[in-house]
Amino acid sequence: MKEPAAPGTVSHDLPVSPELERFMTGDWSATPLPSGIRLPAADPAAARRARLSAHFPGERLIVPAGELKVRSNDCDHRFRPHSAYAWLTGLTGEDQAGHVLVLEPDGPHGHEAVLYIRPRSPRSGTEFYRDRRYGEFWVGRRPDLAEAERMTGIRCAHLDAYRQPPPGRDAPNDAQLASVLSELRLVKDAWEVAQLQLAVDHTTAGFEDVVRALPRALAHPRGERWIEGIFQLRARAEGNGTGYETIAASGAHACVLHWIRNDGPLDPGDLLLLDAGVETDSLYTADITRTLPLSGRFSPVQRQVYELVLAAQEAGIAALKPGASFRDFHRAGMRVIAEGLAEWGVLKSAEGDFHRRYTLCSSGHMLGLDVHDCARARAETCLDGVLEEGQVLTVEPGLYLQPDDETLPPELRGIGVRIEDDLLITSEGARLMSQALPRTPDAVEAWMGALLYG
Repeated sequence: MKEPAAPGTVSHDLPVSPELERFMTGDWSATPLPSGIRLPAADPAAARRARLSAHFPGERLIVPAGELKVRSNDCDHRFRPHSAYAWLTGLTGEDQAGHVLVLEPDGPHGHEAVLYIRPRSPRSGTEFYRDRRYGEFWVGRRPDLAEAERMTGIRCAHLDAYRQPPPGRDAPNDAQLASVLSELRLVKDAWEVAQLQLAVDHTTAGFEDVVRALPRALAHPRGERWIEGIFQLRARAEGNGTGYETIAASGAHACVLHWIRNDGPLDPGDLLLLDAGVETDSLYTADITRTLPLSGRFSPVQRQVYELVLAAQEAGIAALKPGASFRDFHRAGMRVIAEGLAEWGVLKSAEGDFHRRYTLCSSGHMLGLDVHDCARARAETCLDGVLEEGQVLTVEPGLYLQPDDETLPPELRGIGVRIEDDLLITSEGARLMSQALPRTPDAVEAWMGALLYG
């Protein structure tokens, strides 16, 4: 009978003789992590757990990091832990797959946090050199239990002790727990705001990289994908990667809201709609869109469409302040769009919602650990709620003038424009976090010229 394969091995792995196994387990130096290691987010995470605890007295709360997912055969997708897990623990690495945070009821003290993890592979077994999914020689070192406790300030236990999940509220599946976690994340603390600003700053650099790369991209038969790759390089070099799939949409592709095929050529006479964001190592992401003339100069009709979208964005930003309805900024922007379309003769009147044929979606969303952050919050606390100081959101009106839309004059067809920025609600209104990227057409042209020819 054929001997079963070792855990974590695949068909093309070589067998290990008893002699080699004995040789592999001896003569290794101790390599402990520094004694003073502690995650930057450990203290904020402890405060967040206390806030969550207050909502569920006496109940066990279970927040998994998530599991690895197969991409193809024996290759997994790159792992990113669940945002609620990262927010409550400060742990954000690829080595968190399968780990679970449990908040155990602790009488008058609320809850005790216990983190169930897969600790470092011991050198006494075979996992460290044979297991492709979890072995240290294959995927890198994990902390041991004591090191993980020092890093997080949370009591840690071996994942093997969590094979039978105890009864309790499970974050991915319990609607109330998921809603509370989303709502607690709506207002960002100072550390989170700093991480979001870092994400925005790296994204700004990525947009500059893209403009510098336009000559090469224009010469490539799949220039959109060249643009995607240039931005991805910045995202991986500075952070964890992109916070979502990059949209690099030229010409009529910009009329497809989530165009991520990015397989088209670039025409100097077209616009490029670039919607992209760097995700930091702490997993906070930016979300910025600029629509750029590939020639470096807007044509008259391109400028006409761009200026209407910009006016809508300015109206939306002006509506941001604590106490304002979340939907106010969208309404303000759409009022400008409808009036503009009526002035052009595309609409008979600015009344009603017929402008939606050309705008399609809402004009913004919350931003944070997820690009569409806090999406499990109840409507009354978010979409139908009011803005609060410390919230971060996008304002991103757009016009998507489909190439086959016979309600439009021919010169407008196939033009897509979106302008998106990230804003922090302050006591006085809102701070434009992405102000380093130009927005007016004249400023965009000057910025592109300086990067291309300066």
